Amino acid sequence: MIQNEEMHDPIGDNHIGSSAQNPMREDAFAISDDEKIEKIKKDVENILLTLGMDLTDDSLKGTPNRVAKMFVKEIFGGLNPARKPKASTFDNNYKYGEMLVEKNIIVYSTCEHHLLPIIGRAHVAYISNGTVIGLSKMNRIVEYYSKRPQVQERLTMQIVQELQQALGTEDVACVIDAKHLCVNSRGISDIESSTVTSEFGGKFKEAQCRREFLDYIKLETKF
Repeated sequence: MIQNEEMHDPIGDNHIGSSAQNPMREDAFAISDDEKIEKIKKDVENILLTLGMDLTDDSLKGTPNRVAKMFVKEIFGGLNPARKPKASTFDNNYKYGEMLVEKNIIVYSTCEHHLLPIIGRAHVAYISNGTVIGLSKMNRIVEYYSKRPQVQERLTMQIVQELQQALGTEDVACVIDAKHLCVNSRGISDIESSTVTSEFGGKFKEAQCRREFLDYIKLETKF
């Protein structure tokens, strides 16, 4: 009987997140972005050479530098707090008291277990208690926390916590529906499955409010 060797890997299947915060060392920003790029560039070169690739080929010779810049400046750029978007808020002068939903926010993130993409959509809602936030800021908050090695559960929680802090209310909710390429393109290679996570705060913990939000984003629920 053939068994999946990964079943015997005590680390490979350990997908348990330990914190609502990304695990970061205290010296994470002791060196500059340019220094990080140079270090990562050498590591990528070593990986490709170990795999047997010819880095003198025109197609490959720029790959280590491109990957290093991509890691630091783009797909993991949300690790740097200096890139955190300013969550500008305003007084709710028009006294809008109903739910505000921003749905279908594109999520591009990276699974921290295999460093493969997570691609999906986030649906975010809040009920104002006197403060509102610019619509594009909600997208930028999703983007900022997505640009990290991530776990979808943590990402969902971070988006809600950031908006709760910015708006001064617990009445915030987020649902993310995303495909994980570590599932879709390797291992079980199930190209159809997706993962749904949710975080409900304040009034969104109440069944009626939660159901209204889910009706807006057209996701069915049995709870």
